[in-house]
Amino acid sequence: MTVTSTTIVTPQKIAFEQAFALQSGAVLPRFDLMVETYGTLNETQSNAVLICHALSGNHHVAGRHHPNDKHPGWWDNMVGSGKPIDTDKFFVIGLNNLGGCAGSTGPTAAHPETGTAYGADFPMVTVQDWVRSQKLLAEHFGITQWAAVVGGSLGGMQALQWTIDFPECVRHALVIASAPKLSTQNIAFNDVARQAIITDPDFHGGSYAQHQTKPKRGLRIARMMGHITYLAEHGIDEKFGRKLRHESYGYHYDIDFEVERYLRYQGDKFADSFDADTYLLMTKALDYFDPAAAYENNLQAALSHVQAKFLVIGFSSDWRFAPERSRELVKALMATRKSVQYVEVASQHGHDAFLMEDSPYIDAVRAYMNNIGV
Repeated sequence: MTVTSTTIVTPQKIAFEQAFALQSGAVLPRFDLMVETYGTLNETQSNAVLICHALSGNHHVAGRHHPNDKHPGWWDNMVGSGKPIDTDKFFVIGLNNLGGCAGSTGPTAAHPETGTAYGADFPMVTVQDWVRSQKLLAEHFGITQWAAVVGGSLGGMQALQWTIDFPECVRHALVIASAPKLSTQNIAFNDVARQAIITDPDFHGGSYAQHQTKPKRGLRIARMMGHITYLAEHGIDEKFGRKLRHESYGYHYDIDFEVERYLRYQGDKFADSFDADTYLLMTKALDYFDPAAAYENNLQAALSHVQAKFLVIGFSSDWRFAPERSRELVKALMATRKSVQYVEVASQHGHDAFLMEDSPYIDAVRAYMNNIGV
């Protein structure tokens, strides 16, 4: 199956009619995962690649949903025919994580016992929960081992967790713009974002759907603040500088600077399309991720049974997941004598660089994936 930027792809909702125990102790009576697939699974099921999404991502990785679709999938520059993750060679699966708001079971989904949306009653999920649900997804497709698990940011954390929890099931892991755990500063950013949502008068303790409302103001502010942290100072300065929207100051609290207009646009767009309860869940999953904690905070011990080969990529201007955090993982892998390649890309795109088309980055992923045998 040839996959280009104009290929029409159709999502699939896969049902898991079994109880699923979460790390928190809560149990989901059943769940759905929304997925998209690209390429063809070979006879030995050895060419499967799992794409794990970041905080606000989903299953729509490449192609378009209809002919008039204005935007392709969120990683269309990376996944497709002849692209770094080549769908002429690999069978690629993208999914919306458990707890998401793009078709998988999450706060916006109906509780099977009540028929109404879970809302605030949807339990906390962790990266480990996601990986275990993805293991069930692999079994659904008859996949016993991934050729590669790939992800940026929170997606990279999932790729790493896969290699720890199911070492025999992953041949290669691509951990991009990620870290073995969040920094204190990142946890603080996430809490400010959550407080913006939780203190919105329209939040109603997370049960806003029952009040026919939505905490758009809080979600908008959370996204605006988050978006600033995803950008590099040099990049945002070069793009906007101190450009005014009009010729002079307005002496008001409306938009004066172009960067204000840009951030408000991004905030409004996000608040219209994403679910607030899901945003809270995703940021908490980020905060809780710390695989070394189960090994007395020893990252080397956590990686001791890993079998996968690694490509780790960091970006020079990423201060949210700084390159030294990638190097921390690389050093731990080297100390445990695991196979790892590290690329540090000079980029002015900040944390968002993993979504961009910096040539050294694209070339590094392409070269690595080309060397994976299927």
